[in-house]
Amino acid sequence: MTIDTSTEHALALDAADPLASFRDRFWIPESDGKQQLYLVGNSLGLQPKNVASIVTEELEKWQRLGVRGHFESDRPWLPFHEFLTPMMARIVGAQDTEVVVMNTLTVNLHLMMTTFYRPTKTRHKILIESHAFPSDYQAVESQIKLHGFEPRDSIVTAKHGAETELLSEDAICDLIEQNRDSLALVLLPGVQYYTGQLLDMKRITAVAHRYNVSVGFDLAHAVGNVPLALHGWDVDFAVWCNYKYLNSGPGAVGGCFVHERHATDKSMPRMAGWWGHDKSTRFQMENRFDPIPTAEGWQLSNPPILSLAAILASLQVFDDAGGISPLREKSIRLTGYFEALLNEELGDRVNIITPRTPHQRGCQLSIEIATGDVPGKRIHQQLEAAGTDTDWREPNVIRAAPVPLYNSFEDVHRFVATLKGIVS
Repeated sequence: MTIDTSTEHALALDAADPLASFRDRFWIPESDGKQQLYLVGNSLGLQPKNVASIVTEELEKWQRLGVRGHFESDRPWLPFHEFLTPMMARIVGAQDTEVVVMNTLTVNLHLMMTTFYRPTKTRHKILIESHAFPSDYQAVESQIKLHGFEPRDSIVTAKHGAETELLSEDAICDLIEQNRDSLALVLLPGVQYYTGQLLDMKRITAVAHRYNVSVGFDLAHAVGNVPLALHGWDVDFAVWCNYKYLNSGPGAVGGCFVHERHATDKSMPRMAGWWGHDKSTRFQMENRFDPIPTAEGWQLSNPPILSLAAILASLQVFDDAGGISPLREKSIRLTGYFEALLNEELGDRVNIITPRTPHQRGCQLSIEIATGDVPGKRIHQQLEAAGTDTDWREPNVIRAAPVPLYNSFEDVHRFVATLKGIVS
C-alpha cells in the first residue's frame, strides 16, 4: 500500500490529533538549541513539566514542617501513596484495593514470588520465556534455589520463534497443559521488551487457572502503553516500573497488583514489613504482624515521598488525557503510520520483528537493519549522532517507541527520513 510520505502529510496528521497539545506538557531534551528526536520512552519517559512544582512543594513542606509533614498539609506524607492509588488502578484495570505503589520492580517480583511460588515435590516448576529480561530470569532462578530445587529441573521455557522471534501463545498454552501437574507458577511479560509483542494475558491466565497454576506478569513495558484489565482477567499478581511509559523519573518507585481474592486474605504467606501492618495499630509498635487486607499488606517500609510526588504528577497528566483509551487510539495510528513509512521508504532494508497487527503490540517497533557489512549497532550510533534517541538491544535490534503523550507524526517522519539517509 502506497502512503503519502511528505512532511506536509505528517504535519496534517498532527494538526488533526486531539492529543497533540500534550507534547507541550513535557520537557523535550535539546542539543545545540534544537529538540532531540526522542523515541526512547520505552526506556525512560520524558519529564512532565508539572513534576518540578509538585516535588518542590514536598521539599518546601519538609523545610517548613519537618517531621510534622507526615501529618499536616493537604497531602501529608503518612498516607501519600494512597493519593496515587485510584489513578494507578485505572491505568492497570484494577480495584483500588488491589494496587499499591511501592519498592522497585524486581523487589516487588521477589515479594510476589514469596507469596505465589510455594513449590512442592510434585509442583515446583516455573514457566518463563527463553528471552526474558535478565532480572526476571535471575529472580526466578534464585527463588527456585532458595526453595532447594535446581533451575535445570524447575524452569519450563517458552521458546521464541526461530524466524519471527515472537512467542507463540498457542505454544505457551500447550506448555501449561503439558506441565499441568508440575507447574507452580507462570511468569511472563505483558509486552515483551525485545520484540514489543503484546501477549494475550487474559487467555494465558485462564488456561493456567484451569490447572490451579498461579499467574504473574511483568508489566514494565505494558503499563501506560496498552490497555490492561488485571482484575477482570483474574491475574493473580503483576509488577511494573513507573519510569518508562509512566514518565516518573529514573529509578522511580514501582507498582504492584494483587488480585482482591488474595489481597483480602490475611493468611497469605509473605515477607512482612511494618508498613504493611494494620494502619490503626501500626504505631503501637507491637511485635506482631496484622496485614492490611489490601495490596498494601505487602508493603515493607514507608516510601520515598519525592519519588511518589513525581509519579503523582505524571498520573495527573494521564488523567487529563482521558486515560489509556484515547492514548491507545493514537498509538495505533502512530505506529501504523510508522510501519507504513518504514515499508515505503526502506523496504527490505529493514525487518520489523514486532507483530504487524495492532492488538499484538504496543507503541514500540523493534527494527533489524539489513545493511550488508555495516553492523546495526553502527547505524544506531549514527542515529544518535544525528540527534535521534532510540535504544539498542543485542544482538541486532534498534527499538523505537513513539509515545502518544509526547511524540508526533512529524517525529516519526523525521526518524524514517534520518534512518533512510544513514542506510542509503
